[in-house]
Amino acid sequence: MTKKIVIPGELVTEERKRLGDHVFVRDGKIYSDVLGLVEEDPKIASVVPLEGTYKPKLNDIIIGVIVSETFSGFMTDINSFYNSFLSKEKVNEPLRPGSIISAKIVRVNEVNEADLDDVRVFYGGEIISLSPVKVPRVIGKNGSMLEVLKKGTNTNFIVGRNGRIWAKGGNMELLAQAIEKIAREAHQSNLTNKITEFLAQQRNVLMNNNAK
Repeated sequence: MTKKIVIPGELVTEERKRLGDHVFVRDGKIYSDVLGLVEEDPKIASVVPLEGTYKPKLNDIIIGVIVSETFSGFMTDINSFYNSFLSKEKVNEPLRPGSIISAKIVRVNEVNEADLDDVRVFYGGEIISLSPVKVPRVIGKNGSMLEVLKKGTNTNFIVGRNGRIWAKGGNMELLAQAIEKIAREAHQSNLTNKITEFLAQQRNVLMNNNAK
């Protein structure tokens, strides 16, 4: 079953529900304010945008790339409207332009500039990118998709809410293929089962090729 896609101004529901993200009320009915997927919830009406730039939110874990050093800290690309500031007092390891980190958003101002803390520095590995609005599908309900991806690829990875995934080891090419499939089919139901089947098929192909 495919999730319902709505456009701005389209009816989401006529039922009385609490308002979630990207919806508004008019004449007692609830409408969408973006192009997105209707979230199925008996109590809350909300829409998940299909596309969009990452908007920093307090306590989000993000994957950042250091772009420059200042006297007191580092400017960090977090795939958002502005680079974020990371104080040198928050880091115990040397950083340079190109360094990859994960961090927590600890402050967001009125123009969506964010400050970072709880920094972890990554060495090696690669970044896989996708639209930030599709990150919840990569995580899955209660982390179900994460479990499938880790078991299916034997890869260590960290998912940032800003649409970046740091990955190292295992079959990273297969992980990238699976994430691309998730992003492409994010509007479909039973996606976790489909990715489980996809990974199993790809592993069988790899085993057969190695046996030749």
